[in-house]
Amino acid sequence: VHLVASGGGTVQPGSSLGLSCVASGSEFRGYDMTWVRQAPGGGPDWVSDITSDGESATYADSVKGRFTSSRDNAKNTLYLQMNSLKFEDTAVYHCVPRPFWLNSDFWGQGTQVTVSS
Repeated sequence: VHLVASGGGTVQPGSSLGLSCVASGSEFRGYDMTWVRQAPGGGPDWVSDITSDGESATYADSVKGRFTSSRDNAKNTLYLQMNSLKFEDTAVYHCVPRPFWLNSDFWGQGTQVTVSS
C-alpha cells in the first residue's frame, strides 16, 4: 500500500488543520490504520488508530478530545481533523497500516505540521 499524506501547514496555537492520507491499492480497506507523528530528533509518537470499517477510533491522551480520525474506504482515504493545536503537535504526520506503525519503512509520505506563534 502506497500512502501519501497532505494538508499540513504552519498555523498558530489554537488553530485547526485537516489532514488526509490517500492510499493506493484495495488493501487499504482491510487494514486498521494508524496516524503516527515524528518531531525533529524524536521517535515515533502514536497519535490514533481507526478500525478498518471506521467504526471505532482510539487516541493518545495528548490529543484526545482535540483530534478526530475518520476514513472513507470508497475513496481509499484516511483523515485526521486536528483542533486546538498546540506547540507540541509540531511534527511530520504519517499514516500507516496499524500492524506496521513502528516500522518507518511502511510509513507513507508524511506532511509537516508546524504550530508556531
